[in-house]
Amino acid sequence: MKFTKMHGAGNDYVYINAFEQTVAEPSRLAVELSNRNFGVGSDGLILILPSRTADVRMRMFNADGSEAEMCGNGVRCVAKYAYDHGLVRGRQISVETGAGVLPLQLFTNAADKVERVRVNMGKPRLTRGEIPMTGAPDEQVIAAELKVLDRTFHITCASMGNPHCVIFVDNVDEFPLAKYGPEIEHHPLFPNRTNVEFVEIVSPGEVRQRTWERGAGETLACGTGASAVAVAGVLTGQTGRKLVNHLRGGILEMEWAEDGHVFMTGPAVQVFEGEYHPQ
Repeated sequence: MKFTKMHGAGNDYVYINAFEQTVAEPSRLAVELSNRNFGVGSDGLILILPSRTADVRMRMFNADGSEAEMCGNGVRCVAKYAYDHGLVRGRQISVETGAGVLPLQLFTNAADKVERVRVNMGKPRLTRGEIPMTGAPDEQVIAAELKVLDRTFHITCASMGNPHCVIFVDNVDEFPLAKYGPEIEHHPLFPNRTNVEFVEIVSPGEVRQRTWERGAGETLACGTGASAVAVAGVLTGQTGRKLVNHLRGGILEMEWAEDGHVFMTGPAVQVFEGEYHPQ
């Protein structure tokens, strides 16, 4: 099976062109390929498929085999692959995801290869029922208290097609993410589990983020998470609508526009291509 390894700001996935190949058990394959000691090594598996409603379709599987609705870094790489390999034409394309159809703008280099992508991530879903969370379905969760182990956090939650819980901290580098991340991911508040973003505010226009990703653990970047952070910063009055987000794998430029849509601009990089031979 032919595959391509790509990353967006260090959030790396194995991509398979499902226009040309059939994947019978993607959940099992995601676990095998994602293993960093015995597989290719990645945060998960993404299939690039034909679509009836968009230029291409993506399906995303986490490293533990669970299927997720969307990945902001992943969808940029899907766009790069589709353009660079001739599956689409033009620099304005659409990608079907589990969170809906997203429009993307592609920026190419002198060799006509995609380097950066701007994604319309859509409007955030802000009520408990939409995220989803337990409790009153029409209620928003903004700086609400949540006790986890020995600490009480103030959480702001949103869905960008997948659930996110944003927590602002004083020093993100020293924060014990591996201790609290899985506890919040699996907290009974979140029936579908949740991604967790720990964020340090540098200024009203700049933040630093670490992510505990549902089904994958800590990842170097999370595009839907950075989108949720942009929303949470505005909702809590700590940031403006335009934001530079420093993630461990790179920088994403974020904007929560006045029309309610969140826009993300960031890199898409091909690392290598190969063939996988299942045992």
